[in-house]
Amino acid sequence: MAKDLDKVILYYGFAPVADPEAVRLWQQSLCESFNLKGRIIISPHGINGTLGGKMKDLKKYVKQTKMYKGFKKIDFKWSEGTGNDFPRLSVKVRPELVAFGAPYEIEVDENGVVGGGIHLKPQQVNKLVKERGDDVVFFDGRNAFEAKVGRFRNAVVPDVVTSHDFVQEIESGKYDHLKEKPVVTYCTGGIRCEILSSVMKTRGFKEVYQIEGGIVRYGNKYGSRGLWEGSLYTFDGRMIIDFDDQSKVIGECEKCGSSTKTFFNCGLASCHELILLCETCSKLDANLTCTHENLRTSNRELIG
Repeated sequence: MAKDLDKVILYYGFAPVADPEAVRLWQQSLCESFNLKGRIIISPHGINGTLGGKMKDLKKYVKQTKMYKGFKKIDFKWSEGTGNDFPRLSVKVRPELVAFGAPYEIEVDENGVVGGGIHLKPQQVNKLVKERGDDVVFFDGRNAFEAKVGRFRNAVVPDVVTSHDFVQEIESGKYDHLKEKPVVTYCTGGIRCEILSSVMKTRGFKEVYQIEGGIVRYGNKYGSRGLWEGSLYTFDGRMIIDFDDQSKVIGECEKCGSSTKTFFNCGLASCHELILLCETCSKLDANLTCTHENLRTSNRELIG
């Protein structure tokens, strides 16, 4: 008998949801019936989730979720799980699927976000770079700390602590010189770029793209042979994943500067900051207390 493997799915779907609370109750019941753990957010704009469990149970969940009219086109991204990727199940209703602080700016219809960036499949990303060369700008749509261990080659990494900082960052004028260039936004599974690309376009960026399926889909296709470098940070028990065994280690220990890709939680109970440390430095208790100015209190809620 084939072994029932542990898997993790990452997904989102933008579609009008008339009764988010009813969908929340349905999703809660669905996940409990299949013994799935993870995080799901429901909003008037759609659904965003990441779940872990047995492959057969996740397949049943996917089938049931796609029966909802607005969710039938959802692209589920699959990756290897450990069986302990999430401590519990959390299904919540929020004003936004991703907390950009602009819930009334985003418009969705049955086809998704209205006015967002052009979707590019992984091979189309490579084709664009081949045709346009250094003119193409990769723009990281994640929190800045995620880029410490992995990012697209020569990417612009905005100085943001949470997604809520992006609107102010874009409006600061720091990136106005990119408004005439082809800009490829990217994030873990694609959802943050659905919003970010729309925000950028309404603020004067002329040619904005987003990677369909995000880093997960690109990395699964090209591994270390493409334009992605390093590891991918994940908001679950795995912390990071590599797309193949040739992945470069591009992170640097915050204490000694040596190569590492391992994050540790700050030792302060009130702090949700992560510290990037090498194995040697992580053994010293003094190094496990962060000195960062910002406390990233919402990290564990952000998915995709």
